[in-house]
Amino acid sequence: MYFFFHLFCKQKMTTANKTPPGADPKQLERTGTVREIGSQAVWSLSSCKPGFGVDQLRDDNLETYWQSDGSQPHLVNIQFRRKTTVKTLCIYADYKSDESYTPSKISVRVGNNFHNLQEIRQLELVEPSGWIHVPLTDTHKKPIRTFMIQIAVLANHQNGRDTHMRQIKVYTPVEESSIGKFPRGTTIDFMMYRSIR
Repeated sequence: MYFFFHLFCKQKMTTANKTPPGADPKQLERTGTVREIGSQAVWSLSSCKPGFGVDQLRDDNLETYWQSDGSQPHLVNIQFRRKTTVKTLCIYADYKSDESYTPSKISVRVGNNFHNLQEIRQLELVEPSGWIHVPLTDTHKKPIRTFMIQIAVLANHQNGRDTHMRQIKVYTPVEESSIGKFPRGTTIDFMMYRSIR
């Protein structure tokens, strides 16, 4: 009896400590308060297995992934041509599929270039399965302005060597209208016709 109780408690504790998934970033976009700006940046990786690089990290397909092919830390570098306001990073990781390739410790750094990057977030992930939302804000809770973001995978689950990341999205806040504040249209009909083609 004690054995089963002990096992039940152990399983319950393990489940409770898992990193909870965040909402699908497409829901963020539908609110009209943020816009994905990853396409405005130049992306580079510290290493990658052939056929598992930046294209797979940015293809909107949760079945594909970047796979590193070198020593830790594994780096994703996101460089903008001008200083850019960034509010949130969204990273998709899947422990069920990737096991020891799943990141367990991630550092997020920002700066003007490779030489002055400063860590602004460090995350400990426990068997993540879904989107991880990383707010990029300063000490006053305002979105940061930066030329460069670097995501460093410092460790993987089960001491894995290489890493998998399935998608990364970068979001900027949508500016309010200079004419005045108007309610944002978020219906599907409005979204279809909101831009001039």
